[in-house]
Amino acid sequence: MSAIELAPGVHWIGALDPDLREFDIILKTANGTTYNAYCVRGSEGVAVIDTVKENRAEDFFARLEAVTAYDEIKVIVLNHLEPDHTGALPELMRRAPQARLYISIKAQIMLKGLLKSDELAYTPVNTGDSVSLGDRTLRFLHTPFLHWPDTQCTWLEEAGILFSGDVFGCHYCDPRLFNDKVGDFRFSFEYYYQHIMRPFREHVLDALELIEPLAPGLIAPAHGPILRDAPARYVHRYRQLAVPQLQNEAGDHAKTLVIFYLSSYGNTARMAQAVRDGAEEVDGVRVSVYDLQGGEVGPFVDLVEGADGIVFGSPTINGDAVKPVWDLLSSLTMVNVRDKFGAAFGSYGWSGEAVSMLEDRMRGLKMRVPVKGVRVKLIPTDDELTLCRAFGRDLALNLTGQVVRKVITMEELNRSQAHA
Repeated sequence: MSAIELAPGVHWIGALDPDLREFDIILKTANGTTYNAYCVRGSEGVAVIDTVKENRAEDFFARLEAVTAYDEIKVIVLNHLEPDHTGALPELMRRAPQARLYISIKAQIMLKGLLKSDELAYTPVNTGDSVSLGDRTLRFLHTPFLHWPDTQCTWLEEAGILFSGDVFGCHYCDPRLFNDKVGDFRFSFEYYYQHIMRPFREHVLDALELIEPLAPGLIAPAHGPILRDAPARYVHRYRQLAVPQLQNEAGDHAKTLVIFYLSSYGNTARMAQAVRDGAEEVDGVRVSVYDLQGGEVGPFVDLVEGADGIVFGSPTINGDAVKPVWDLLSSLTMVNVRDKFGAAFGSYGWSGEAVSMLEDRMRGLKMRVPVKGVRVKLIPTDDELTLCRAFGRDLALNLTGQVVRKVITMEELNRSQAHA
């Protein structure tokens, strides 16, 4: 397989890895992957955009040599510094020592750590910076955390081509290469987004603000098919995936509170209904209640991503919260829950540790836990259900910013300390 022309003077020079079945431990790759690298020719020199994994370097150099000589290379761009993009970099710079390396402003420390060299010459770039190849201009877009802090995209202005790095990519290997020629890769595209980009939803939206106005005519990602047929569809799909549907349905001004519970004998379930009733007393809050026993974790993660506040109800069994609650909490590493409101409640028979354990886990996820959880021994009484309703109301008031914070005077503080 030789270098493939994407546009006049623009070639794919990457490598195929069809037998790969697992990527970075966390991703399954049923169709392998590609390590996409590109060569751009201008009137005053050649640019190489990204390289490949080290064990595929031979393929990369063979394709590169088919379209340029090493002494023509003036520019090397790294959109991302993971080893699957930089494996051939040291050898490329040895063969083309006159080339200047361009990396994002966030990539400088990472480059030294990756290549273990302080002697590497490079130019850090930010959004709006550019480099000229004579009749062609490469312009840089800083898109941090998609999915590492160092990531950027590179825009070939005159050709309308976006070299997008990991953005709009996927692990799908097909030698036909173009999205209108390869097999159906929709599953791989969505799977890649969910596992790689979803935790950085806010950064996806920031990147789209830079990319959408460009209206790329072709998107050349670092992995997977090259998007030459209707590339705007993939940009639009990213926006759909990045905007939680619950936010769309509830409206911009309503706060959303989602209550998840699991109940052995109905006691925690009664508490959940009381928490819901209390929260619904506060205007501007939309409350949803879900029994974890009746659903899969995946859709619940979607609900958490879109919610402003999340409440977990669990009985204490054998000194612990129940497994479905922990399963959902462990899945929240896929989404950004930082600064969301969290709370916990539950019934118990003997020790009652579940509530405090869940609160600790939520704090570990950087969630805010503004209201102390409620524990009830065995069957909740009417008074205890009233306490649960007050708990739900307090959560909703915190969520909507309606809580009046009491200001403690020095006199009151001294008095409380004296009593203590």
